[in-house]
Amino acid sequence: MTATDVRPSPDAEAMAAAVAAALRTVDANIDTFGDRYPADTTAANHYPLRPPAAGQPEGANVGWTTSFWPGMLWLAHDLTGGERHLRAALSHVNSFADRVAYGIDLDTHDLGFLYTLSCVTPARRFGDRRAEEAALAAADHLMTRVLEPAGIIQAWGDLNDPRQRGRTIIDSLMNTPLLFWASATTGDDRYAAAARRHTAQLRQHILRPDGTTFHTFYWDPATGAPLRGETEQGHADDSCWARGQAWGIYGFGINYRYTGDASLLVAAQTCADYFLAHLPDDHVAYWDLAFADRKDQERDSSAAAIAACGLVELADNLTDPARADRYREAATLILRSLIDNYSTAGHLVSNSLILHGVYDKPKGVGVDEGNLWGDYFYLEALTRATTPGWTNPW
Repeated sequence: MTATDVRPSPDAEAMAAAVAAALRTVDANIDTFGDRYPADTTAANHYPLRPPAAGQPEGANVGWTTSFWPGMLWLAHDLTGGERHLRAALSHVNSFADRVAYGIDLDTHDLGFLYTLSCVTPARRFGDRRAEEAALAAADHLMTRVLEPAGIIQAWGDLNDPRQRGRTIIDSLMNTPLLFWASATTGDDRYAAAARRHTAQLRQHILRPDGTTFHTFYWDPATGAPLRGETEQGHADDSCWARGQAWGIYGFGINYRYTGDASLLVAAQTCADYFLAHLPDDHVAYWDLAFADRKDQERDSSAAAIAACGLVELADNLTDPARADRYREAATLILRSLIDNYSTAGHLVSNSLILHGVYDKPKGVGVDEGNLWGDYFYLEALTRATTPGWTNPW
């Protein structure tokens, strides 16, 4: 057999076809949304414009999920090198710069999600000064949410709100890269020091002894004493919300990469092993891992997409080849299931990339719909799988 007779593997062919289908949807959404923003989730499998909020008009840059749209555009540029995707991604810098400059909807730890994808990426790649200044301003604002003496970053809302005071959530593990980048950019270690302390607190308290995770955890804001774990979007306070467990896989792994703290790598493996042990036959989790065999419950394709990325991140950090291969194989199985059973390619008219996600089941929000973070991490998983030497934005 000659080199020209060698055919791509079925996985490679499927992933190439999935990339092409995803890019067609991204391109159509550039025409639809441009530098405006889709809603958090689809409605009847179709993204409308983001509704008016925080005194801003329809399609404005508000909420915690808007950066996943330019994040997808940067991934599209990684996959194609196309000028159209580059222009579209860069077109969002001004909106994010204005958002932080004018104090629009900033009372959230999700500034890390928002500014890592939208502004740190162009600052790193092109030295975009406005993007860098906006991302540093966002990092400064995020630092105002560090609560002493607990040393945690408060999750949501006004810092004086008694219901939110002292609360952090597992998603915050994905917000710390903004702080690590800020320290690397400025030479000021206080950003990274805050991220290190926050992550250590989550490893100790939000990760439970049985390998599951709380969604949210409270500390006493006056004494710093750990108080209790709860859930907002999971089935119960003592269950294991699937998306949170996926954030744990990816988030602890990313923070290990920045810190070299071996306990964080162990935490990522602990989250991964529990997640993988509680998947149904098609490798895509139910919205809470308590429902590993409950066919009357919805799947969360977004948790699967996040986990697929996190498992590869984890494998890349391990020195044990056998264990690393096991996580990579699990990531491939999850991604293939998303491609074959959950993507919108070829069988449904939708402007999302994958369907059957869950935003907040207890509140009935975005249940069995596409969502922006699911689409982003699905495209990130495809980019990881098909782009040798890909540079992780996190």
